Amino acid sequence: MNKPLFLRIVDCLSSEVPYFQHRRNAHGRYGLSALQKCTAAIRMLAYGQSGDTYDEYLRLGESTTRLCLENFTNGIIQLFRDEYLRKPNEDDLQRLLDVGEVRGFSRDDRQHRLYALGVEKLPNGLESTLNDINVLDRSPVFDDILQGRAPKVKFKVNNQTYRMAYYFTDGIYPNWSTFIQSIPLPEGPKAELFAERHESTRKDVERAFGVLQSRFTIVKNSALLWDKEKIGRIMRTCVILHNMIVENERDGYTQIDTSKFESRESSRSSKVKRRTSFNIGNMLGIRNEVRDSEKHDRLKVNLVKNVWKKFGNVDE
Repeated sequence: MNKPLFLRIVDCLSSEVPYFQHRRNAHGRYGLSALQKCTAAIRMLAYGQSGDTYDEYLRLGESTTRLCLENFTNGIIQLFRDEYLRKPNEDDLQRLLDVGEVRGFSRDDRQHRLYALGVEKLPNGLESTLNDINVLDRSPVFDDILQGRAPKVKFKVNNQTYRMAYYFTDGIYPNWSTFIQSIPLPEGPKAELFAERHESTRKDVERAFGVLQSRFTIVKNSALLWDKEKIGRIMRTCVILHNMIVENERDGYTQIDTSKFESRESSRSSKVKRRTSFNIGNMLGIRNEVRDSEKHDRLKVNLVKNVWKKFGNVDE
């Protein structure tokens, strides 16, 4: 996190959250500053150390440091949740579709792993009982689609039109139209190329959570000191801070140019727009469409052909 972003967070908390406001104590002396409190909280998130580590460095005792962290997580969630911890809107989805099209896929959605990550880190050994399928059963990731709140998506793959966005997954997930797995034992150059591109793209997503864990050691350390509610707030805070850092630094390292899709004569094959109406009687039909294995097979075949046309140097 660079200094301007850190100071922005300090300023927001000191102006909006009473705990971080610099006030005089009963003796007329100023207490701890917002800078001290935020530094202590972020260092606990970043290094995963106990509260008494900062006694000499920041002049804070263990109980005060833990109180700083608790108020910091509450403040970050309160002030920044709506902007940095939300589901993708129309612009986000369109950008993801454009990025996917550049890479040979018309969709590369990264939201499900965020849901799964928040559930996997549970106390009392429960994390060992929750694999990806258990998490999927508990996940609200498809609720917006089933209830008609998700934006309408339309894209083409190998000249075939689809209206249901999908996720890249590993082989444990079921063959739904919304999940596309790699090919574990590819036979032939087309399958090999698809598997290579699929796994490369999915590793980028996995890498994002590796960065999250390396930035905030508290995420990967044992959670014996915290109850389930506090763990949830810590996870949300780390994801929000991570997203703030990514937004702050994105222009400096992004390697995919989607500007060609923004011109008037766009070659964009996808379109996202706001859903204006929804018939609640369609929920069962949408649920069946989400779990349609035949549509999954057709989409996967078309994706294999589309990737081969784009990167295999073969016209078909």
